[in-house]
Amino acid sequence: MFINYGLNQIDLKIVYYGPGFSGKTTNLEWAHAHIDPGLRSDILNLKTKEDRTIFFDFMQFEVGKIKGLTPKFNLYTVPGQDIYTVSRKIILNGVDGIIYVADSGAPRMRDNLFTLIDLVKNLRANKHQVEEFPIIFQYNKRDLPDAVPLPVLRKTLNRFSAPEFEACAAKGEGVFECLKTAIELVVQRVTKLV
Repeated sequence: MFINYGLNQIDLKIVYYGPGFSGKTTNLEWAHAHIDPGLRSDILNLKTKEDRTIFFDFMQFEVGKIKGLTPKFNLYTVPGQDIYTVSRKIILNGVDGIIYVADSGAPRMRDNLFTLIDLVKNLRANKHQVEEFPIIFQYNKRDLPDAVPLPVLRKTLNRFSAPEFEACAAKGEGVFECLKTAIELVVQRVTKLV
């Protein structure tokens, strides 16, 4: 959270976190394409030669007011590949909320768990109490033939009893539900802090 009293503006940061190719960028791109262009900035993509996200995708849009301040939500994705651990930690600096995007495919359960452990470690390194932090779980790719049953995903990943949604981000299913809930939780938390 960053408050600019000169502009009566509060910048809030929501990060899409999860293993590589779980659908983080797909979520952000779908949301960007379906938000009124007058309420958002352009999206910034930084990619490697292999077309994998290196650092982040960035977008802003505005909603109502928080104690007289105009909020701007900055949405980021983190690179999910193992070699970008340091980048993920840096992107979490100043984070106000997390949408954890899990890949529902059975072969990806280990990656989901490893990345969740990485998230918890990085949040704690940034002085956040994980149990009280706004985290949303999105179980993406529910249309896969080998999708892990929801109760197994819940038991394995959502140890915080956080809000959770099934999704197929490529079709836009569950994208706005997750984002809306993340925004609501962030606004509730920030309203208490401001």
